[in-house]
Amino acid sequence: MDKYRQAVLLWQSYRIDSPAALDKYLASFRVLFAFHSGRIENKEVTYHDTREIFENGRILNFTGNPRTVLEQQNQKLCYEALKQRIVSKESMSIALIKDMHAMLTGGTYDEHAFITNEERPGEFKKHDYVTGVLEVGSPAEHVEQEMADLIREVNEYKGDETLKAAAYLHARFEYIHPFADGNGRVGRTLMNYYLMINDHPPLIVYDEDKYLYYECLQKYDETENLDSLHEFLKYQTEKTWDKALALAGGAMPEHKRLADYF
Repeated sequence: MDKYRQAVLLWQSYRIDSPAALDKYLASFRVLFAFHSGRIENKEVTYHDTREIFENGRILNFTGNPRTVLEQQNQKLCYEALKQRIVSKESMSIALIKDMHAMLTGGTYDEHAFITNEERPGEFKKHDYVTGVLEVGSPAEHVEQEMADLIREVNEYKGDETLKAAAYLHARFEYIHPFADGNGRVGRTLMNYYLMINDHPPLIVYDEDKYLYYECLQKYDETENLDSLHEFLKYQTEKTWDKALALAGGAMPEHKRLADYF
């Protein structure tokens, strides 16, 4: 049995049926996910600061850009707000995605976006923005319909390839680029939401793997081929749950002995 399948079975063995159980099994994950998802786009994000926010609700002696703190606080608030919806397996909807975006980007829009372009957290973009080498991004007037179509077809999928469906959801979401800002953080959070309501383990896209991540998304943009992104997400799932699998199997981590240092 490959490690990905082991991770799926481990997650399903938890039989999560309450927000408290979700907290128990995602105690380390939620901090690591917030750290890596934030750091992919903001190098000021640190693990220590992220952990302080999740555990104590504040950071002492922070001297960087206030937006960095807001983004990580927002990731915590979003997790707290989504817990019951995850446990209840609430289907994805436009309203849920807009709520997610409002929570993740509250207070982070700059003056140009907020005043000049009148963009708002929790609302689809009002203007056209392009991103990436291929300058992808659906026209603002098409976003509502394209997002409705995407959510409907993914919700209706009843097959066994849940991770591939999640890869499609993520690739299409990032291609559409429905919001003026925050699409990456929302897209990764939405992907994990979909995985968890379908009894599959959430995953971390690691900051150190972000260039491979971008390449996989770009390949989809160029050819609509999902294979690279699907394999990448499988690898990230295995990496995310590697330690939990080792502990579940009774494996003890090996460390150097005193004699090894002489």
